[in-house]
Amino acid sequence: MGKQWQQILAAFILGLILPGLAARLGANTMEPLPQVQIQLPETSEQANQPAEPEPYRIPVLMPDAQVVFMELEAYLVGVVLAEMPASFEKEALKAQAVVARTYALKRGAEGVRHPEGAVCTDSGCCQAYISPEAYQNSWGTLADVLKITVAVEETAGQVLTYNGQLAEATYFSCSGGRTEDAAAVWGTDIPYLQAVDSPGEERALPYSKTVSFTQGEFARALGRNLTGHPKDWLGVVTYTAGGGVATMVVAGISYTGVRLRQLLGLNSTAFTMTVVDGNIQVTTLGKGHRVGMSQYGADAMAVTGSTFLQILSHYYPGTKIDKMDAIG
Repeated sequence: MGKQWQQILAAFILGLILPGLAARLGANTMEPLPQVQIQLPETSEQANQPAEPEPYRIPVLMPDAQVVFMELEAYLVGVVLAEMPASFEKEALKAQAVVARTYALKRGAEGVRHPEGAVCTDSGCCQAYISPEAYQNSWGTLADVLKITVAVEETAGQVLTYNGQLAEATYFSCSGGRTEDAAAVWGTDIPYLQAVDSPGEERALPYSKTVSFTQGEFARALGRNLTGHPKDWLGVVTYTAGGGVATMVVAGISYTGVRLRQLLGLNSTAFTMTVVDGNIQVTTLGKGHRVGMSQYGADAMAVTGSTFLQILSHYYPGTKIDKMDAIG
């Protein structure tokens, strides 16, 4: 009997101790585990994957004389917004994006026009530029910005080259039916900047323009004291391959067409000069230097189904499209 009482007493004591021990153990198992950060090793595939390249940036000389470094493709959206109507066909906008990219990179590589190899926002010197925000606040819409952004993105990194070098990708508004040789305007022959036909531009506002000068206005513009009848002032005219005035004799002095355009503030060198009611009347065809790509001509080609590659091939014969990375 004594042994049985001992077993009963032991069982009674364990019954009192075990529930408390179990409760404490259970409480311990409910405590949150410490957070451990595990750094997994890179796989060979991840280690060999090239890093994302930094976007190319271009120095832009702003109107306030500050040089701002912009991402090239973002800059080009602003250039196309400023240089070509958003209503133009997409393929024309893509052609504009390629020539604007090429032009900016070539100017920057030369590094002679502005400090730090910058391009400015003056279309008379480099290329026009307007930010998308300013464009929408002025005359444009978000839809215009998106349309031009797509045109730039679809030609990303593409440039115009000749013999492996960046081409002189000049462009202008309207040719009046035929573009001009580089030699006729700048005195330097460039194989891919030759006179070519540019049909379909007739709808362009600057296709033709007539201005009239009084005898006094005409003389002051030339910086001369002209006497006699105006009909006697107008002499022999020679023409370029692009239909522009090469030279013209005015009151005994020979002028180049380029110089007369500057002095008289004409739209182009493709002009005719006559005397009407004692005044000198000048009619121009096209607008701009007329060398390279006609923007209105590019749009006319796009309307009839030409791609941006066909447009560029037409206005810059002998050139090709390359990736900017491939030419350094």
